[in-house]
Amino acid sequence: MADRAAPLARTVLQQCVHARLQVCPPGQDEQEEQWVQIGPGMVIYVCFFKGATEDMLPQMVSSLLNQRLCEKPSGGLGSVLEVGGSVLLVPQATLGGRAKGRVMQYHGNIAKEEGRRLYQCLVSLCRAQVEGAAAEVEVAAGDGAQGRR
Repeated sequence: MADRAAPLARTVLQQCVHARLQVCPPGQDEQEEQWVQIGPGMVIYVCFFKGATEDMLPQMVSSLLNQRLCEKPSGGLGSVLEVGGSVLLVPQATLGGRAKGRVMQYHGNIAKEEGRRLYQCLVSLCRAQVEGAAAEVEVAAGDGAQGRR
């Protein structure tokens, strides 16, 4: 049996009619609460593991944005690039957690600053890819809460 390479990222895609994410709670850094919201489309939660690099991001973006998760008006499923809609990208470090007894451990996650950098590159690549889409697509970033669990 061949050894499987360890994953470099984990994502969860969720179809939505509407999504709203609080990126800054009230009173934090003496700012008012801030929200990011989208209409119909999908939410993508992402976590990067140790060993992840920018080289993997173009294929990751293509795979995520071409998933047939959105309902077409004519029936069936299509990608957000075909159907149109919104995409909310959310950094989610807890996707990298492993249970050890009753405690979660995050030893496999990439360093916080490197994860933030890769996340920002992912957002930029998604925005660049949707510019040439046949349908209108909006990309929103829920990046106010990075590194929180």
